Amino acid sequence: MPDLRWEDGVPVSAEFDDPYYSRVDGLSETRHVFLDGNDLPARWEGRNQFHIAELGFGTGLNFCSTWQAWEKSGATGQLAFTSFELHPLDSQAIGEALAAWPELLDYADRLTDAWKQDGGIMTFGSVSLNVIIGDVRHALPDWQGKADAWFLDGFAPARNPEMWEENLLNAVARASAPYASFATYTVAGFVRRGLESAGFEIKKRSGFGRKREMLTGYLNICDSSVDSV
Repeated sequence: MPDLRWEDGVPVSAEFDDPYYSRVDGLSETRHVFLDGNDLPARWEGRNQFHIAELGFGTGLNFCSTWQAWEKSGATGQLAFTSFELHPLDSQAIGEALAAWPELLDYADRLTDAWKQDGGIMTFGSVSLNVIIGDVRHALPDWQGKADAWFLDGFAPARNPEMWEENLLNAVARASAPYASFATYTVAGFVRRGLESAGFEIKKRSGFGRKREMLTGYLNICDSSVDSV
């Protein structure tokens, strides 16, 4: 369990001195950056399966908001959500963080009831969650999945650069389905360059709250660099 401090109801990592989500409105941030940034739920239509992968599970806010959007969309397929996390919170901290949004209460309750501190697969009807505990730099290259969309949500690159290094972004590309998308709140130069080097086409979009810009994009499978990473 990582060291936390709470500031106005927002959990802050003591190690990285960074909040787990926007102090303005974490749920709105998730919807803007990760759902809208990956053109979800529109891309679920007509899909029998869709796989989202995430770097940094945190409080589970991204997962719960995605799960809610999936159910509201009326999607009839199967949604797989895989998240890599080095320092998992316990169920009590997850529940306390998600309590800020009453509309997510049912999802938060089901998540915390099923939560496994050592990770693993949790199934919620047509939605499955697989939390992989450990250093993503080692865990991701061994992962056998292929993601259709990526939520790149580690702590700020200036505070946690290992989560954004070029080798890891290359591993993201290798673990992507053709034309997989990504979204992230950061526009840090070395992150943008790393994603481009890995084979992703990059687009800047309006950010959330005080962040003027964010990055989205998709894997260009015609880029020869993807085969060589």
